[in-house]
Amino acid sequence: MQNTPKTDATLVKNYIKGDEYALETLVYRHKQKIYSFIYSKVYDRDVTEDIFQDTFIKVIRTLKAGSYNEEGKFLPWVMRIAHNLVIDFFRKNNRMPKFDNTGEFSIFSVLSDSTLNAEKSIIKEQVESDVRRLVEELPDDQKEVLLMRIYNDMSFKEISERTGVSINTALGRMRYALINLRKIIEKHHIVLTN
Repeated sequence: MQNTPKTDATLVKNYIKGDEYALETLVYRHKQKIYSFIYSKVYDRDVTEDIFQDTFIKVIRTLKAGSYNEEGKFLPWVMRIAHNLVIDFFRKNNRMPKFDNTGEFSIFSVLSDSTLNAEKSIIKEQVESDVRRLVEELPDDQKEVLLMRIYNDMSFKEISERTGVSINTALGRMRYALINLRKIIEKHHIVLTN
């Protein structure tokens, strides 16, 4: 019965007790999922590699300091660390999701406030997930342009090259996406300001 795979919780306990190999197993087990998650946000292999390394440096520090208490929830905990490091990366590079072509789309300014206190950051996460839900309701072509523009900070020229449509078409789709988002927001009576 030696070959039964150990649970994450057991591996974490073993690592804290000094079994370095246990961490290697955890990294190997979850690398694909965590790496893909980071890459899906930053679209850059080198940056993904850096953030992945930083994530596990943080994991190791927390485990070594004995401050880990997410019993049985190792992967979601690591994903949260990775998510926060992705946000830090965007902040440092002033590439926080933003939309600056028109002053009328202020939902995303909520997302880039780096001086958030705990309560505000909970609201911010709620707003982010509300916005993501709303974006899901858009037609695919509009959703694609909106995500590339706001979450990947791509120029309309880059969007036009990536999607194979003219810059004007990309701009048009963005405009319709924003108009539709506003309609969806009104339809659901969603309040996005805090």
